[in-house]
Amino acid sequence: MTIDQTLDSTDKVAVITGGSGVLCSAIAHALGQCGASVILVARTQESLDKVAADIRGKGGHAIGISADVLDKQSLESLAERVMEEFGQVDILINGAGGAKKEATTSESLSFFDLPEDAVRWVFDLNFMGTFLPCQVFSQLMVQQQSGSILNIASMGAYRPLTKSVAYSAAKAAIVNFTQWLAVHISQEYSSHIRVNAIAPGFFLTEQNRFLLTDEQTGELNERGKRIIAHTPMGRFGRPEDLVGAALMLLSDVCSFIHGTVIIVDGGFDAYGGV
Repeated sequence: MTIDQTLDSTDKVAVITGGSGVLCSAIAHALGQCGASVILVARTQESLDKVAADIRGKGGHAIGISADVLDKQSLESLAERVMEEFGQVDILINGAGGAKKEATTSESLSFFDLPEDAVRWVFDLNFMGTFLPCQVFSQLMVQQQSGSILNIASMGAYRPLTKSVAYSAAKAAIVNFTQWLAVHISQEYSSHIRVNAIAPGFFLTEQNRFLLTDEQTGELNERGKRIIAHTPMGRFGRPEDLVGAALMLLSDVCSFIHGTVIIVDGGFDAYGGV
C-alpha cells in the first residue's frame, strides 16, 4: 500500500464537531477532497450549510447537521440520523471549543473576580464538548469494531496560557482524556479503534482575536507580538497547517499510533527564549 492510498478516505464517514469553525472546516475540506462523506456539526445551521456547500462545490460530499455537543440527547439524535443515512461512522473529530472574554483575566477582570458561570461555560464547551461526542460515537465504533477519533487540544495544555485559565485547564483535560480513552477502548472493547489528538499552537481565529489584537486598530497587541517573537517560524498558524497532521493520524498509515498528541505550533514549544 502506498502513502497516497492510505490517505484515500473514499467510503469513510467523518463526523466533525465545530465543523463550521475556521480550523475544522479546513480539515473537513481536506477529508472531502480525499473522498470521505463529511458530516459537519455545530449549533448554527446557516454556517454549516455554507461550509458544506463549499465542500460540495469542490467535488466533495458533505452535509451540515445542527446539534449541541453539550446535550447528549441531541448527540444521540445526530448519531441516529448519521447511521440512518450513512450506516457507519469511521471518523470522529472533536473540534467544538473556544475561549470567552468573560472567563479570561485582564486589567479590568482579576482572577478573583472571574464569574463562575463563564469559567464553567468555557470548561464545559471544551472538555464536555469532547467527552460527550466520544461517549456517543465511540459506542457505534465499538459495534462496528473500527474507527478513529481525533480530539483537538491546544498548546495551552502543555504551557498554560496567561489569562486563559479555563481554556488551558480544559485543553489539558482533553490531553489526559485522549490518553485515557485510548487505553480504555483498547483494553475493554477493541484494538481496531484509535484515539489521538492534535495540539495547535497559536492560530488567529475569531474566538481568540480579542486576546491577540487591538480591538480598535486590529494590529497585534503586546501579547500577540510576544507570541510571534517566541515562535521560531515567525508567524501564526494557518488553518491548512493542521491538515497534514490530521489526515496522517486519521489514516491507516498511522495504524499503530494511539493515545498520542501531535503538536502543531511552528516550534513554539521547542523555543527556550535564548
